[in-house]
Amino acid sequence: MDSNNILEVRNLKTYFNLDEGILKAVDDVDFSIKKGKTLGIIGESGCGKSVTAHSILNTVQTPGKIYAGTVHYRTQAGNELEIIGEKPNGEVMRSLRGREISMIFQEPMTSMSPVYSIGHQMTEAILVHEKKRDKAAVKAAKDKALEMLNLVGMPFAVQRFNDYPHQLSGGMCQRAMIAMALSLNPSILIADEPTTALDVTVQAQIVDLMLKLQAERGMSILYITHDMGVIAETATDICVMYLGRVVEQGPVETLFHNPQHPYTIRLLRSIPKLGRKIPGARLDAIKGNVPMPLNLPAECGFMSRCLEVDKEKCGAGIPPMVEVEKDHLVRCFLHNGKEGS
Repeated sequence: MDSNNILEVRNLKTYFNLDEGILKAVDDVDFSIKKGKTLGIIGESGCGKSVTAHSILNTVQTPGKIYAGTVHYRTQAGNELEIIGEKPNGEVMRSLRGREISMIFQEPMTSMSPVYSIGHQMTEAILVHEKKRDKAAVKAAKDKALEMLNLVGMPFAVQRFNDYPHQLSGGMCQRAMIAMALSLNPSILIADEPTTALDVTVQAQIVDLMLKLQAERGMSILYITHDMGVIAETATDICVMYLGRVVEQGPVETLFHNPQHPYTIRLLRSIPKLGRKIPGARLDAIKGNVPMPLNLPAECGFMSRCLEVDKEKCGAGIPPMVEVEKDHLVRCFLHNGKEGS
């Protein structure tokens, strides 16, 4: 592993065996997360962002299976660990999840148990890793849980501590989940659409909180979202995913100011911009839908929606990643005529 990286994903392939065939949710994905930095993953629904996150945690459920690839993680003790080689429910992975790599799930209302209070769930998550259950340990865990609820801005945290998820709003559940994810000071926080259930004002507060905690604790973040504005504010590097593959990656400034892949260019053009008052003007939407990643032909996945398509080149196979400038990679046959190079 590179000494600057805390996580390296290489050639990751996660497929789902269905009656109709093999669905390639994640197909040959590569990226790295630097220590104390934020990697943003963007792309349309169904492009494989969440499955990538679950693959990192080794929590892919049947009929899904990780078929190939490696996920190397540098532990808090300084050791290198290959996550894919560990048993999903083994002692190593159970000790890793929550304490070293934590995740904020996309649907807070359904990700928390409905039969336990949020305080009980947060306390239990802490006690499982502390491996002590005497009175002092339980009290310390409850105090830590309350501290985290206050830290994420939970209103009336003492009262909410004993509430059940159905008694909270979506925003409150999201805050509780963020508090739980951060309670053990993880080295990596995987945030899968962490502000989905929140209004714009609270979104800004949560993003600021995550950045503040990152600066204080040196935490790395894998931020999965559709919101390009949030990515521009939070991420240091970006991976653009389409149809289970990374089609462009590089530093955030580079991708916003010099996008090279036709998909990335169209994504940025579809963002509303202030100050442009053109009567009757419409947003530059990308026509069509992401194809189902099932029994796909060996061709560029964006071919059916690309305005610059060259059927002879783009249908010749899956384009490789090409470095167009330092740390800026693009998966496109049309770029600079470097087909297959």
